[in-house]
Amino acid sequence: MAAAVAAAAALGGGLLLAAWRWLRAARGSAAGAAASAASMRGKTVIITGANSGLGRAAAAELLRMRARVIMGCRDRARAERAAREIRAEVGEPAAGEGGGELLVRELDLASLRSVRAFCHRVLQEEPRLDVLINNAGIFQCPYMKTEDGFEMQFGVNHLGHFLLTNLLLGLLKNSAPSRIVVVSSKLYKYGEINFEDLNSEISYNKSFCYSRSKLANILFARELARRLEGTGVTVNSLHPGIVRTNLGRHVNIPLLAKPLFNLVSWAFFKTPLEGAQTSIYLASSPDVEGVSGKYFGDCKEEELLPKAMDDLVARKLWDISEVMVGLLK
Repeated sequence: MAAAVAAAAALGGGLLLAAWRWLRAARGSAAGAAASAASMRGKTVIITGANSGLGRAAAAELLRMRARVIMGCRDRARAERAAREIRAEVGEPAAGEGGGELLVRELDLASLRSVRAFCHRVLQEEPRLDVLINNAGIFQCPYMKTEDGFEMQFGVNHLGHFLLTNLLLGLLKNSAPSRIVVVSSKLYKYGEINFEDLNSEISYNKSFCYSRSKLANILFARELARRLEGTGVTVNSLHPGIVRTNLGRHVNIPLLAKPLFNLVSWAFFKTPLEGAQTSIYLASSPDVEGVSGKYFGDCKEEELLPKAMDDLVARKLWDISEVMVGLLK
C-alpha cells in the first residue's frame, strides 16, 4: 500500500513538473515569436560567446530577424559548427528578401592581444556596428590566470569586455542610434569590489570572484551609460535568470545527486532561448529605444542594490580598469 501511494505521488509530481515545464516553454515560444516580429535588417550585431548557451540562442533569433550577426568566439571550430547548425535551423533568407548573415570571428577574452586583434579586424571590415552584446563568461572556475596575468573570472567577465567595448566605441558612436547590452547575473548581490585585491592574489573564493565580476559588469554599464549621454549609444545590463547552459562546467555535483539535479534543472531552469529573451529584447525592441543605464530581468526594468549604483566605486573601477588593460599608461 505504501509503495503504491509513493508511486502515485511520484507520478503526480512528475506530471505536475511536466505541465510546469510545458507552460514555461509555451511562454518562451510566445516571447520568441514576438521578438522575431521585429526586424533587424540592415543592422550589425556582435555577440561574444555565441557558440553555445545564451549567446547561441541570441545569435539564432537575431539572425532570424535578419541581422548581420558576428559571433565572437574563443574556439573557432566549435563556433563554425554552431554557425552551420544555426543556419540550418533558421534557414536562408528568401530570394530578394535580403539581410540575415552569420559570421564567425575568433575572440579570446582571456587575451588582450586577441581582443585587440578582433577589434582591429572589425574596424577594418565593418562600416557600422548597431549592437554589441557582451555575453561571454566563465563561472566559478578554479584559480587560474589569463594570458595577461589577471584572475580568470575578473579578466574574462569584466576586463576583456571592458577593453572590447572601449575599442569599438568609435564605431558604435558613428552608427548611432546603437546599443550595448551587458549580461550580468543576480549573483552580483554577493560580490564586493575589493580594490586592494582585484586580482585575488591575497585570497581566492571562486563563488565570490564570480559575483564580483558580475557586480563589475553592472558598475561598468552604469558608468559607460553616464559617459555616453547624448551620443545616441545606450547601455543596459541584465540578468538572464537561472539557465541550463554549460557555464557551470566547473561546478562539481556529487554523482548520486546528479539525477535529482537534472530533474530540477529540467523542470525549473530556463532553456537558453528563454534565458536569452532579455538580451534579444534589449538588442532589438523599440520599447527601449533611448533607454540607458538600467538593469533588466525578464524584459522588465529591475531595482539594483545600492552597491551596484555607487557612482564613486564605478568611476574608480573604470579608472583602474583602463590602466589594467593598457588604455592608459
